[in-house]
Amino acid sequence: MYVAKRVGQAFITFVAVVTVTFALVRSIPGGPADFFRAQVMRSGGSDQISMRELNNLVESYTNIDPSTPLHVQYYNYVTSVLQGDLGQSIQYGRPVADILIEVTPWTVFLLSISILLTFAIGIVLGAVMAYLEGTRFDVSSTITSMFLNSVPYYIAAIFLVYIVSIQWGWLPQSGRHASGLEPSLTLEFIVSVLRHAILPIISLVATGFGGVAITMRGNAIQEIGEDYIRVAHLRGVPGRRIATRYVGRNAVLPMYTNFMISVGFMFGGSVILEEIFAYQGLGEVLLGAIHFQDYPLMMGGFLMITLAVLISILIADLTYSKIDPRISDTGSREAY
Repeated sequence: MYVAKRVGQAFITFVAVVTVTFALVRSIPGGPADFFRAQVMRSGGSDQISMRELNNLVESYTNIDPSTPLHVQYYNYVTSVLQGDLGQSIQYGRPVADILIEVTPWTVFLLSISILLTFAIGIVLGAVMAYLEGTRFDVSSTITSMFLNSVPYYIAAIFLVYIVSIQWGWLPQSGRHASGLEPSLTLEFIVSVLRHAILPIISLVATGFGGVAITMRGNAIQEIGEDYIRVAHLRGVPGRRIATRYVGRNAVLPMYTNFMISVGFMFGGSVILEEIFAYQGLGEVLLGAIHFQDYPLMMGGFLMITLAVLISILIADLTYSKIDPRISDTGSREAY
């Protein structure tokens, strides 16, 4: 019952986002209909094409037929999206779904490694900072973490491109892999993919782990001051066990939700990062769609990002009680 309720809420939210995109496609100035009309007039074919043919052209790209009643347009659009039909890209002349399926795995690869490294480094560093509270290491690490966390990732990306790629020539500055290489499981291709991903990953990790470390430090210090930790010391529980099983575990738990949510929201942040590194993923395709006024591809990219956020939040909501039994009773009460 509880799971069905959460899944239903996520589904309703997604349909609401689809509704917003429907309204944008229909009403935004310079939308697909206006775009095709301008193209026809520019080509001098305004006298040869009828309004019906123009409406058919708009429908083939956007799944919206302007000649039908509004409620019929909405129903056809929502059902098409739920079936995976996101229309046809104006820029590429291909189905939007095919384009997104092709580029999204590259963004997932880049962001998943970045997020895992960001939280792994931040959690370990934050735990050490809390254990050495008040020492020079704690003070210097806190200042460094706050500074790096205040630097936008795209500034770090531009800096790394200039120093590491342009000045030193150590790593490639653009692309997903070396030109001329066909995707395969060969060692040469895998090494090329990793080399091209290093700078984008460092840009995200270097500017992200500081916030995680500071949060982990605060959580750990709060846990150290709890009464059950004092009782554990009085009972003679080894310090290493207290640090890992009690302090560490309970300090990490509140960060789990933030971890899952960041998975979804980083998709939106990939737009600028992938443009800087010319990394052909979801972000660069979405930015290109905005530049070319490719509304079907633009809306498809927005829906993909929304879906990633919703799935991440849903997974966090459904699994948090599994890793923290203290809230399982609350979940049970909500279910009933």
